[in-house]
Amino acid sequence: MARPRSSGQSGPSQRQLRVGELIRRRLSDVLMKGDVHDPDLNRLSLTVGEVRTSPDLKVATAFVLPLGGRDREEALELLDRNRGELRRQVAKGLELKFAPELRFRIDESFDRMDETRRLLAQPDVRRDIEE
Repeated sequence: MARPRSSGQSGPSQRQLRVGELIRRRLSDVLMKGDVHDPDLNRLSLTVGEVRTSPDLKVATAFVLPLGGRDREEALELLDRNRGELRRQVAKGLELKFAPELRFRIDESFDRMDETRRLLAQPDVRRDIEE
């Protein structure tokens, strides 16, 4: 039996992390192989950076980014339009009691990393770091 989580604990459980990673890999495979019957979606090259699951594992939010970061809105529209088929394809490769509802968001972690690098490269910041 699973231990109850303390109310002060935040962040995902080990199970959420494990299932999120399994969904990320499976979704990446489905998108890479073009297993969806939508030529518009299949022509896009998408990176699935992370998948976060709800505590009950019934909702999975996939953070995606099109190659080169262009056509973000179009990518989200295509993913949303094919949500049902993607859900079925992802569920085929997983042994979960329920196929999670898929939600899609743009992965902005690369943008944040670039901004952090830019900030750290500023002369006054570098000076403060080196002291």
